[in-house]
Amino acid sequence: MIDINKEIAGLQWDKEPKGLYEPIAYTLSAGGKRLRPQLALIAAEIVMNGGLLNGDALENTLPAALALEVFHNFTLLHDDIMDKAPVRRGRPTVHVQWNDNTAILSGDQMLIEAYKLLSDVPADKLPQVLKWFNEMATGICEGQQYDVDFEHASQVTIEDYMMMIEKKTSLLLAYAMKIGGYIAGGTPAQLEALYQYGLHIGLAFQIQDDILDVYGNPETFGKTIGGDICSNKKTYLLLSAMEHADPESKAELLQWLLVSDRDAEKIAAVTAIYTRLGVRELSESVMEEHTAQALAQLDKLPQNGATERLRVLAEQLVTRKS
Repeated sequence: MIDINKEIAGLQWDKEPKGLYEPIAYTLSAGGKRLRPQLALIAAEIVMNGGLLNGDALENTLPAALALEVFHNFTLLHDDIMDKAPVRRGRPTVHVQWNDNTAILSGDQMLIEAYKLLSDVPADKLPQVLKWFNEMATGICEGQQYDVDFEHASQVTIEDYMMMIEKKTSLLLAYAMKIGGYIAGGTPAQLEALYQYGLHIGLAFQIQDDILDVYGNPETFGKTIGGDICSNKKTYLLLSAMEHADPESKAELLQWLLVSDRDAEKIAAVTAIYTRLGVRELSESVMEEHTAQALAQLDKLPQNGATERLRVLAEQLVTRKS
């Protein structure tokens, strides 16, 4: 089995100018779940030869897996600027450690590096992989723009929000699985099941992220607790609260959305409203529904050790603390 952390650590960033490449090394050395490359490799392992290890298939998938991880981290550099996020994975974000211009330019270079890695995909698979990679990248940009638009929109529905996170978060997981399965020779039916698993597990993942932003432990979450509340970000919790609130609670919540200079007080007050309305439990219920839909896709795939790892992964994602 390929050690994805070792492969990522082996990428070379000791190049000039250091101001461009050091932030990339800093970002990729921060760790993280390595979820996207793992999913690509697991998908490849599921479909190849009934799950029997095939070194060539995994090695052929590795360039795409690495490209997906570098691309994902590129999006985080730019997201952190847009969100003014001070911390990522327990460390200062790149725009804080350096500055906004550095984060923008190093992020741009990471995008280029992702495509350079992708170019090592076997030639007969590369055209389709590039097509899907570009569809994924476009969808993520669209999702990010919806996320920005929603911050200032007066009317955002839960359906709008689910569409946004499908683009911004789920597509990367879904295409990671589809691309990995395709490179390893999966059938169209297998690729669709892999894609749907990634899509639903991505939705569950993002809703859990929304929950952790409010109710997580700052020592394990790796990001500032309450950041979404402070920025009035439209999350599943906020939209559920608006939908289920009685008139008094809704008026109180809307009043807090106007506050921009009392972060600690705002976080405590909004969290109390969420707890009173039971939106944590509502959110957890929807998260569990999407996890179940993801797990149902696994019944359509060859049953082997790699498939079982996806079952375990689904459970880990919805019970994670970071």
